[in-house]
Amino acid sequence: MKQLARAIFDHALAAVEPRQAVKNTHLDLSSGPIYSIAIGKAATSMARGLQDILAEKLTAPVLIAMGGHPLPDENSLAAAQAAFTLLDRANAEEATLIFLISGGGSAMIEWPVSDEISLGDLQAANRTLISCGASIAEVNAVRRAFSAVKGGKLARRAPRARTFTLIVSDTNPSDEANVASGPTLDPASDSPKAIEVVEHYQLENLLPRSIMKAIREQKPASGTSNSSQLVILDNQTAIKAAFLKALELVTIVSMETDICEQPIQEGCDLLLARLMARPKNDATLAVISGGEFSCPVRGNGRGGRNLETALRWAIALDKERGKGPHFVVLSAGTDGIDGNSPAAGAIADETTIERGRNLGLNANQYLERSDSYGFFEHLGDLIVTGPTGTNVRDLRILLRSP
Repeated sequence: MKQLARAIFDHALAAVEPRQAVKNTHLDLSSGPIYSIAIGKAATSMARGLQDILAEKLTAPVLIAMGGHPLPDENSLAAAQAAFTLLDRANAEEATLIFLISGGGSAMIEWPVSDEISLGDLQAANRTLISCGASIAEVNAVRRAFSAVKGGKLARRAPRARTFTLIVSDTNPSDEANVASGPTLDPASDSPKAIEVVEHYQLENLLPRSIMKAIREQKPASGTSNSSQLVILDNQTAIKAAFLKALELVTIVSMETDICEQPIQEGCDLLLARLMARPKNDATLAVISGGEFSCPVRGNGRGGRNLETALRWAIALDKERGKGPHFVVLSAGTDGIDGNSPAAGAIADETTIERGRNLGLNANQYLERSDSYGFFEHLGDLIVTGPTGTNVRDLRILLRSP
């Protein structure tokens, strides 16, 4: 059963390989200079795909803008400066600009809207935002207020260029403006207001003063980014690939697409309930889900939402031990990295907690200090892929057999 779950995940991962997806894309390009900027966890793979199809047509090698992750660093600022230089050149030449955007790029290229904002301020603000429990749309609404890159600002530096944006999306459908905080796309008209997000999560005293000043003084964006956009891979691509692979391996498969961004405990409970609600018969069945549960950090351990999802499921399934059905649950990120850990996620079953007890491990204590990685590391149940070169959110696979 664990091998089946892993086979389904690996198949889905292979289906969201960015290099081939870029090569399968038709670009209607005019004559003249062609430049490209790649940003995010899939930047290198996407850049290779573009070089495969354009080769000598590219005026220069693709600029890969990659700094720190999950927090911006000196390389993030250098990436922004390099991008600004290329954009100024493309604008002067009225060139074609191809942006290759993927998830995880928010911290990889950054520049503040004000000289008052230091790199330390940027890091402190991002550290607070990604651990407060806010949704990605809420986090990005605040980021846009103090960034000179996000919310279409990068593309607006070259208004005379003809621009295209190819996206490997780690957001919901029709929410592409939140991929890498949308450096080339204008935010949606119904996006949250930065100050409202700050007030809702009571962040006023947690964010640096320079950041709060930028948020309070935020002005509406002037002009539009005018970038044509195309999503070439997203979470639905992974979910559908997992669904089709599961159909080859088990009897009954369901896709639970409505369970994607819930608070982590709610999402875990909903998916297990769907699995349990299926009729008890001789069939082996699978439930496939994707998205990203919101998962506040409570302690100083290692792990992220996928490892914590697997641990919460393991705790719940401990009550099913010895009752008959066999369960296997897997939660992993397609980027290969979960939170501050080197694992993509973990796999568990109804015996996981008991095996932990036999090693002297208290699962609830690991959960309380946000150290789900440490728990599964002891059991050897981590899913470790290394960085995958893609990023289309998470995949969750639940199996039940008689």
